[in-house]
Amino acid sequence: MTAGVTDTTYAPGGGSPLGRLLWHRQLEHYPRGARRFSCLAIAVLATIVLYYELYVAGAVSPAIMAQYHLSFSTYVWITAIGNVFGAFASLVAGLADRWGRANLVVYGLGVTGVLVLFALPNSPNGGVFAVVFTLIAFVEGIILVATPALVRDFSPQLGRASAMGFWTLGPVAGSLVVAEVSSHTIDSLPRWQSQFTICGIVGLVMFVIALFGLRELSPSIRDQLMVSMKDRALIESRARGIDVEEGLKHPWRQMLHLDIIGSAFAIAVFLIIYYTAVGFFTIYFTTLFGYSLADANGLGNWFWAFDAVALILVGLLSDRVRVRKPFMVVGAIGTVAMTAVFASRTGHPDTGYYTFVWIISLLAVFMAIAYAPWMASFTETVERRNPALTATGLAVWGWITRVVVALSITVLPFVINSMTPLVENGAQVSELSTKYAAQLQTLQAIDPATQAALGANPNDAAAGAKAVGEIAAAQSVSPAEAVTKLRAVATIPLADLAFLSAHGTEVAQAAEEAPGQWQNWWWVCIGGEIVFLPLILVMAGRWSPRRAREDMIAHEAKVQQELAAMQEGKG
Repeated sequence: MTAGVTDTTYAPGGGSPLGRLLWHRQLEHYPRGARRFSCLAIAVLATIVLYYELYVAGAVSPAIMAQYHLSFSTYVWITAIGNVFGAFASLVAGLADRWGRANLVVYGLGVTGVLVLFALPNSPNGGVFAVVFTLIAFVEGIILVATPALVRDFSPQLGRASAMGFWTLGPVAGSLVVAEVSSHTIDSLPRWQSQFTICGIVGLVMFVIALFGLRELSPSIRDQLMVSMKDRALIESRARGIDVEEGLKHPWRQMLHLDIIGSAFAIAVFLIIYYTAVGFFTIYFTTLFGYSLADANGLGNWFWAFDAVALILVGLLSDRVRVRKPFMVVGAIGTVAMTAVFASRTGHPDTGYYTFVWIISLLAVFMAIAYAPWMASFTETVERRNPALTATGLAVWGWITRVVVALSITVLPFVINSMTPLVENGAQVSELSTKYAAQLQTLQAIDPATQAALGANPNDAAAGAKAVGEIAAAQSVSPAEAVTKLRAVATIPLADLAFLSAHGTEVAQAAEEAPGQWQNWWWVCIGGEIVFLPLILVMAGRWSPRRAREDMIAHEAKVQQELAAMQEGKG
């Protein structure tokens, strides 16, 4: 099929105004100025909202687990299953090369907005919550491949890193929005469902914006390699002779090569620390360091804010010097170093709040230095194979990333098996221990056999006298003071005493084990960051700015020659 003959798959935006609004979104010419930037902006904003919807549960995960009586491991499994479904949805998104990208994004936003606003906060039990969460992850697995494909289509290679820096604001700004909204509303809106209500309303507003504003390039234009805006005339001239169907043959065979698979795997394991932060930073800081939900999410504000600013600045700088790989190396080495520093604080519960602010902010900056250039380089690596299969290449990336995330999340409870007692009972044990601290100290002075005797018969005079003697001896007080202390112990409600007896020991043991287990996990993250480094070598792009500049000069000369030849042919 040539570009001059279209089928229904590529039907241009003719027909009725309603048809253009609801379905036909193609642009037959590469847009300039405001129209191009509006399409890019909508794609970026859509990505931010989608990640906001995907990550909002992390801000209130302790409350969700308490509401549905979910163990830490069960909650982790729900997250892992959602990522598995999202992984296979990413493969479906490879069809965006044939079906287009815009409608996947627009109607995906509508579906996820409805599910987040109505279904998730009204789930009657943990099972329904898990099913709805998985549905959202599936839909987002599709559209989160379509949005970077749109960004690639509207950004020539010379502006690709800055464009992808803005696109990468999706996961980062989405996380920042989660942290910012939750840290400022959790106290005034304590029900965890309120966070999903706010998020769902935002999602539906974004759906309306995308419905009216989002467009995409026709296949004959987007299927070509565009290095700079100077290529626009040549791209449109070529489009009239492009065989769209030919470029789409055997898509997976064209994409399943080391440079695509290896680089996708590299970024997936590099970002294990990122996905751990998204899903579990709140739990980590509330259980190990005793922060409130608002304070834990406040730390997230710093992390995502520094990451967001760095992504944009690094993207602009990478485009200016025309190289990606040196940035990836610097970013990866810095990320390894800061993750090691972060891991070293796990065993220090007295680490100050602002110490963590500086550590995780620098960690975020180095991650951004690696990631924005990586996204640009990956799309350029896909284009080196076939620019017509950008969505297919991104589908491979999406699938591998989500599988790695699902596997890492599945492994996490086995590495950190102490979290369930802390999440389920730690807060109540801490509260009761603080409330009855003096009485519990007295209770520890009494021999267990004496406690058992008094428990069986509180009026046992012999056991009472023995308890008084044990308290007096252990705490160096008079018998009269010991009697007063023993009577204070009796004021502890039996239910509270039973709860402390049932869970106090396991919570104390878990609190002792958890820091070391979390430290092991941070070293797993460091291992993934190290794996990233050698796989940079398989990607497209120069190491030297000088060589990259020479390539650009040669490309511009070739474009001018081809345009001149076309003009002569017309003459």
